[in-house]
Order: sequence, then C-alpha cells, then structure tokens
Amino acid sequence: MSNHQYYSIEIAGIKRDLRLFEIKPGLKIAILNILGDTELVQASARELAKKLEGIEHDILVTAEAKSIPLAYALSVELKKPYVILRKTYKPYMGDVVQAETLSITTGQPQVLILDEKDRDLIQHKKAIILDDVISTGSTLQGMRMILDKANSTVVAEASILTEGDRAQWSGIVSLGHLPLFTE
Repeated sequence: MSNHQYYSIEIAGIKRDLRLFEIKPGLKIAILNILGDTELVQASARELAKKLEGIEHDILVTAEAKSIPLAYALSVELKKPYVILRKTYKPYMGDVVQAETLSITTGQPQVLILDEKDRDLIQHKKAIILDDVISTGSTLQGMRMILDKANSTVVAEASILTEGDRAQWSGIVSLGHLPLFTE
C-alpha cells in the first residue's frame, strides 16, 4: 500500500487520479502523464480540435516527449502536419535552430531543437504550439523563440491542462486547470 496522494480530475469526459509530486519542499504538483493513455489522448485531441476549429493554421508544434501522442492525435483531428522540437541534438539533425528553457519537473535547463529537415515545414507558416500541461510557460517560451527564429507566426497556444496561476493562462486554449498544492 502506497502513501501517495492523488488529485481527481475529469478531462474531456475522462476521469483520472493524478499523483501529487513534490517539486520543492512544501510545493506539489499533480502529474498528468498521457504516455500510453490512448483513451485520454484521443478524447483530449477531439475536444481541443473543437476549440481550435476557427483558428487558421498550417502546422502544430510541440516539444518532446510527453505531448507527442497529443500532437499526433490532434494532427489527425485537424488534418494538419506536426513538428516535434527535440531535447537532444543528434548529428543527423544538421543545421538546427535551438532555444534554452527551464523545466519545472527537473528544475534544470533544457534545450529545444528544431531539426533542419523540419525548418521548411515551419518557415513562414502559422503555427499552433501545443503542450500536455502548461505550468511555468518556459517550454512555451522556448517554442516561441524557435518559431520566431524560423520566421513562423504563433497563432494559438494549446494544452490539455494549465497549472498554477489561472489568470496567467487566460489566452491558452485548454481543457482544464490544475491548482498548485502547498503545505
């Protein structure tokens, strides 16, 4: 029997119990991990597609790794391609565009990298940037920086959930909000 604490939430008609994770003393966040949760990913993609329906765009952009299944499912729903910004450089990626952000879950700097092969897909395009959960906005900031360097326009920002200061995320298209848990 575990001593873990959970936060119950309903997302796109699907109920989930999210485990609370301490990111620093006295502060916990609810962890949404959509990897392998096909039911939740598909339902979330359908609902986000409805909310994004009227926004003219050419491409979806997300950062690896947890939001990749969402990008794929939303790409199918919206019939638009998607690009994944990587976190590790591989030599085959060629002449990349990159930006550095700070991860809330690790507390460490992380790099986002646009593969050279994806530059043409993004350049001079209207993009929706996508994440599973938006907490501090640092990943969004990194994605915006890369899209700016690639001469692309961000037309919307979307996520399954936002977290923390709700007013800060009023411009985000999302399906729900998570509080921060303090002791």
